[in-house]
Order: sequence, then structure tokens, then C-alpha cells
Amino acid sequence: MNKKIILFFVILMTTLAVAGQQPFKVKGLCVAAPAKPEVNEFVSLIHEKLYPVGVNTLILRVDYGYEYESHPELRNGNPLSKADVKKLVEACKARNIRLIPQINLLGHQSWASNVGKLLEVYPEFDETPNVKLPEKYEWPNPDGLYCKSYCPQHPDLHKIVFELVDEITAAFEADAFHAGMDEVFYIGHDQCKRCRGNDPAVLFAGEVTKIRNHLALSNKEFWIWGDRLIDGKTTGIGLWEGSYNNTHQAINLIPRDVVICDWHYEKAHPTPFLFASKGYNVVACPWNVSQVAVDQVEMMKMLRKNASGEMRERYAGIVHTYWSGAKGFIDGMFEKTERGKNDPSVQTFKELVKIW
Repeated sequence: MNKKIILFFVILMTTLAVAGQQPFKVKGLCVAAPAKPEVNEFVSLIHEKLYPVGVNTLILRVDYGYEYESHPELRNGNPLSKADVKKLVEACKARNIRLIPQINLLGHQSWASNVGKLLEVYPEFDETPNVKLPEKYEWPNPDGLYCKSYCPQHPDLHKIVFELVDEITAAFEADAFHAGMDEVFYIGHDQCKRCRGNDPAVLFAGEVTKIRNHLALSNKEFWIWGDRLIDGKTTGIGLWEGSYNNTHQAINLIPRDVVICDWHYEKAHPTPFLFASKGYNVVACPWNVSQVAVDQVEMMKMLRKNASGEMRERYAGIVHTYWSGAKGFIDGMFEKTERGKNDPSVQTFKELVKIW
């Protein structure tokens, strides 16, 4: 064989191997935004614990815990002020950490026995207005209800939602926004006079596209959880990490520049390939089982190593998820309490950062 051809293949294979071993573009953490009294501690967390282990992306679940000026009626609890948020922004800027705020849109408009702030103030947006939450927490709820959804076709909804999105992304000086959109079990419901009879995939894709298009007007990237885009029945993944109500068909209908957060907590399901093969950038998301997190890292490395040039960069990285309050994560990372220190999600994060 011609020596030049041999040299070409050696260089090519070396390049592919190195590319597969390059660090992930995204090494992230998704956690609740700190409560107002915890802001200074959270700033210390950024400087002393997140930056040193390589975190470069921080998704903060803000929801209605901010002093919205566009809709003060939607402020919840003891909300963060502009000055509080500025402290978080400056800390992330100093450490070159991308800061992405989240407001749960479409689904997760209630939790346990409590309706969320949006439907509390604007009950006309409720997709299931006749389903009443129990007075105290029950699992499952009498209707089998997990979390309420808003009606994506209500004519007055998006003016309010987009004003919140614009305000929170401006406050966080963010170039991206996370809308949640996971575990949407109530969509196209018979109780909704606008949505009933419509294909859930079309409704879901329409809402994703509408939010994405609004963000694109100001050149902001759109992130969502990926579970509603996975066929839970065919894959055997089930109705939590996948869809049983046909929303999975929306994977072929939404814009390809949406970033997918592919969460799996019990196994490292190889679904990142599904998203990457459809043209999406995807991050794998563990929670509280260290071995699953390790397996997800190794899987993403393997996928990058063996991917084509077109596919490789779509395997963007890892985002760890922490589903209790920010205080628990702070206490765990600084080992302030035995409970925090032994928190399985904190322990998983500590194992994860050793190998990502």
C-alpha cells in the first residue's frame, strides 16, 4: 500500500481517537436556585467547590422565586432580588461558568397537594380544571394525577410566560433558558376545550417550537428535558423516563437546535444516540446512583469515540441533577451536616467529577 495512504489512515485514526477522548463541552449541575438567605453560601459554593472540579454550566431552577417586575403577582415566598441574582451572575462570570435559569413550562404546574403559582393566580390556564388536588399529599392522587399542566393553546398564556422568560434571562444575563417540560402526562386532555382531540405530539411540539422561536428572537439557546421525546413502551424505559401518550413523535417535529437533557437515574440507557442521530445536542443526566453516573460518562465517551464527525460534537457532555433544595447541596459539598455529607446525590456528584 502506498506510504502516503498508510500515513493518511494513521493520522485519521489518531485524530478520531483523540477527538473521542477530548473533554466534554458541557460539565454541568442542575440545582434549585438558592433561597434568599443562602445566596452568599451559594457564591462560596461556586468559587470553592464547583469551579475547582470543572463545572462550566450551572442550571438554576428559579421558577417563581424571583422578584418579577413584569408580574409581581407571580412572586413566590421570599424571592431573590436583582442584587441577589447579580451576586450569582458575577461569581459565574469570574469562573467562566455558563449560567442558565429555569422556569418549568407546560408540565409541573403543581406538586403533591399544592398548585403552582401560575395556576394559582391564573386558574383559567389549567389543562385539567376539574381535577382537584387532595388536601394532603397522597401517592398516587385519586385521579392518578402527578402534576398539572397548563393549556398550551390558551390565547392569554404566552404573553405572560414570555414576559417572565425575558425578565429572568435578562436578570441572569443568560444566553440560554431551560423550560423543564418533563413528565407531561396531561396534554390534549378531554377537560380542555381547546386541546381535547388534538394529537399530544403536535401539541407538545407546538409548545416547544413556540418557546424556542421566542428565544431565538434574542439569540438565546433553548434547553429541555428529553423524556417526553422517548417512546417509553417500545424502549421498555417506562412512562416516567419515556412517553406513553404519543408525545415521543414530537422528536421529528421540533427544531434541531433545542438542547436535550437526557435524564436516566437507574440505568445508563443509550438514548443519547437517539437524540444525536436526530440532529440534537444532548447531555446525559444522572442523579443519585454513583455507578449509573459513571456508566453514563463512559457511555458518552464511547459514543464520542465511535461517532462520525457529524455526530461527535452532539454528545455534548454531562449535567448532574440535584432534586432537593440548594441548602442540602451546599451542606453536602461543604460537609456541614451528616445528612448532607451522606446525601446519595451529593456523593454521586463527587464521584462523577472525578472522571468527567
